[in-house]
Amino acid sequence: MDTGDGGRRRTNSVRACRRSGARNAKLKREVGKVSPGQSRGDEVPMEEGSAPDGVAKGEKPPPPPPRRVLGPRYSLLREVGRGSYGVVYEAVARRSGARVAVKKLRCDAPENVELALAEFWALASLERRHENVVQLEECVLQRNGMAQKMSHGNKRSEQYLRLVETSLKGERVLGYPEEPCYLWFVMEFCEGGDLNQFILSRSPDPATNNSFMLQLTSAVAFLHKNNIVHRDLKPDNILISEKSGVPVLKVADFGLSKVCAGFGGRGKEGEDGNKNVNVNKFWLSSACGSDFYMAPEVWEGHYTAKADIFALGIIMWAMIERITFIDAESKRELLGTYIRQGSEIVPVGEALLENPKMVLHIPQKRRTSMSDGIKQLLKDMLAVNPQDRPDAFELETRMDQVTCAA
Repeated sequence: MDTGDGGRRRTNSVRACRRSGARNAKLKREVGKVSPGQSRGDEVPMEEGSAPDGVAKGEKPPPPPPRRVLGPRYSLLREVGRGSYGVVYEAVARRSGARVAVKKLRCDAPENVELALAEFWALASLERRHENVVQLEECVLQRNGMAQKMSHGNKRSEQYLRLVETSLKGERVLGYPEEPCYLWFVMEFCEGGDLNQFILSRSPDPATNNSFMLQLTSAVAFLHKNNIVHRDLKPDNILISEKSGVPVLKVADFGLSKVCAGFGGRGKEGEDGNKNVNVNKFWLSSACGSDFYMAPEVWEGHYTAKADIFALGIIMWAMIERITFIDAESKRELLGTYIRQGSEIVPVGEALLENPKMVLHIPQKRRTSMSDGIKQLLKDMLAVNPQDRPDAFELETRMDQVTCAA
């Protein structure tokens, strides 16, 4: 296992968008029990209601709607992740007994709201499920003792509109600090941890590698088909479900994602009659992501969905060869390839930006068993020019071919 801990230890988290100044929102997976005496902390609020909409000047405001109080639908079992952005719990649905993951996000700063809304908009925009994309069950907005289920584009919800206003204006518009506002995301629970934990705790297995590469390409093709650019693909954000008895990957954490829909003149009519945007022709300018997985053009702040393909190339290369580095922030060993420059280790994307003619040596290790098809596909995914990379749909086809041949 090649561990980049001999030189300068670089953090893997350029997590924030430079445009918004959002803070690092990476959740550190620190397992711990929820305190039994925690006030209101072991139940997800399910009290429904809404504040009255605005009224014209001089009109008498209508009486507030009656609150409909429902029994708590989820009980929190333990804390599984914590960061400046929020807390993640393992929870159980009281009625069915099903285990779920509940992410509690405090909306007390515009950057937190922006990240929360990005994740909600991306997952709520999906009309169909995909086996390899984490499933959002519901999202609940809680403020002033009231809870309201979130729905995308709900113009009748004053709280939802104020969240959007907070994100757009970049200033707090949700009231006073003593009136905290929370978003609760209820999602499927992945008991197998993340890709780092799963791969590094087991012996190398080519069959598992092939299966994971197929699953990842399928997930990203699905997201791009639905006009979603993830922008923060990395092993930390790829979870493992083992409910079926075999490991199933789940792409998660859409806080930096971009839904490239609703922009006129960019799309075309699909066979199903819906207007789709070609995400590979939609240019993004916020330098987002985690530095060891960022494409060269992301560092410059001018890129398309092809940046997701580059990130996949880094992840797959590291997974096959077990290439790791020590994250300066969390001190964890993480999967990720890099370039050595003297005593330093430098992200591949940054090194290619500085030297576009640099040749990547794939495989990196002499003893690595890698087919010519996989080797060439990885080189194409990591091409310095995004136009030379396959798009997600071509990648899915080629990955199926090279894994079958292998």
